[in-house]
Amino acid sequence: MMLFSKTALLTLLAGILATSAQAQKGATTSQAYPVAGKQVQVYTTASNTALHLTATDKLPFKEVGQPLETQPTVFVDPTHTFQTMLGIGGALTDAAAETFAKLPKATQQEFLRAYYSPTAGIGYTLARTSIHSTDFSSGSYTYVADNDKTLQSFSVRHDEQYRIPFLKQAQAAAGGKLTTYVSPWSPPAWMKDNQSMLQGGKLLPEYRQAWADYFVRFIQAYEKAGIPIWGLSVQNEPMAKQKWESCLFTAEEERDFVKGYLGPTLKKAGFSNKKLIGWDHNRDLIYQRASTLFDDPEASQYYWGLGFHWYETWTGSAMQFDNLRRVHETYPDKNLIFTEGCVENFKFDKLNDWTLGERYGHSMINDFNAGTVAWTDWNVLLDETGGPNHVGNFCYAPLIGDTRNGKLLYTNSYYYIGHFSKFIRPGAKRIATAASRDVLQTTAFLNPDGKVAVVVMNSTDQEQPFQLWIKGQGAAATSRAHSIMTMVVN
Repeated sequence: MMLFSKTALLTLLAGILATSAQAQKGATTSQAYPVAGKQVQVYTTASNTALHLTATDKLPFKEVGQPLETQPTVFVDPTHTFQTMLGIGGALTDAAAETFAKLPKATQQEFLRAYYSPTAGIGYTLARTSIHSTDFSSGSYTYVADNDKTLQSFSVRHDEQYRIPFLKQAQAAAGGKLTTYVSPWSPPAWMKDNQSMLQGGKLLPEYRQAWADYFVRFIQAYEKAGIPIWGLSVQNEPMAKQKWESCLFTAEEERDFVKGYLGPTLKKAGFSNKKLIGWDHNRDLIYQRASTLFDDPEASQYYWGLGFHWYETWTGSAMQFDNLRRVHETYPDKNLIFTEGCVENFKFDKLNDWTLGERYGHSMINDFNAGTVAWTDWNVLLDETGGPNHVGNFCYAPLIGDTRNGKLLYTNSYYYIGHFSKFIRPGAKRIATAASRDVLQTTAFLNPDGKVAVVVMNSTDQEQPFQLWIKGQGAAATSRAHSIMTMVVN
């Protein structure tokens, strides 16, 4: 028989309670959600139809009780809530700003309504932009003169021509507030061991403080220009040597830069409230990065969470959503934010390819179900070449600005994203949902106004009848082939 001292028993009990609390963190139980008398308003986007975020059906609930295995069902339980939505949006890059400037004023206003109006558009509330140039700039540039170690020459004058006015118009169109975060693609060339902003390379140790100061100067300059900065990431794609602006940081190098330089520098400047995002790269290596950054208490104190991209794989269910779940389970006090994704290898004649939108729908549903609190598309706007891009890395955007004809071209990815951003608002809480058929992918949120938004996607060639089931009440619906629908329970 094993005997324990009183102290040992108390320690063991505390450990059990802590483990139990940790296991339950992230899911909370709320009040009952009455369904009787409510209706479901359905909005649909479907291939080979004229339906694009179109209000289609109004469905009544009726008492159905225990569902049968023969009845395809999407179960929703609003009494169990998970993470809170921060926002959904896209990146306002140099390429987007330059394309916007080339469009007629009426088309510019159409663009702003399309993205940022919550009624006439899809209600974007989140934005990402860059600290100096990226591949989606017309050329490489920085904000300081070469070898200016004290940053006395620092100026964002370059951005005053296109990007800053563009950001301010988007901010105004979003109602005066647009949650904005920033990311660097590379330090200036003279701060790096390869003496180039391109082709990877690393930050030289002697410039770690100057680079940390550079972040502060950028935030100060943009906020002086009227663009509040909510957060920042440490480095875009820190494990990718690219032909465009890029810089390599191992997990240990990022950890040490943050705890020794960037974190303390932000704090000293009065920017402790800025949300610091680590990683900002693909799902594949995200757990290793999380464990390195967050298992170090000195570094972890500065991090709000991790950002991630989708470029690690292109094959449907093989996308590594379980890696997000491992991070969320292990570090429930940290946040996950999708910071970038787009479809590459632009071809103008493929703008109507339906798989563009389905990639977005598949990723957004699974990212949210894995615990993600915010989702950011890459360029909000590109021209008819998939650029401008100074290294020929041409990509798709949800909206294409045809600068030859002064028109906006809408891809179906715009509508797919809108099925989330228009109906799942900041402050919404993800709620429990599950489908009894794997052809139906689904996620659901309870909005601050009490409305439930359920997204259901079908990427197969066959329509699928089903019932939306909440607490014994069912509403009969049909998911069209290659469609996405948002079901709003009023």
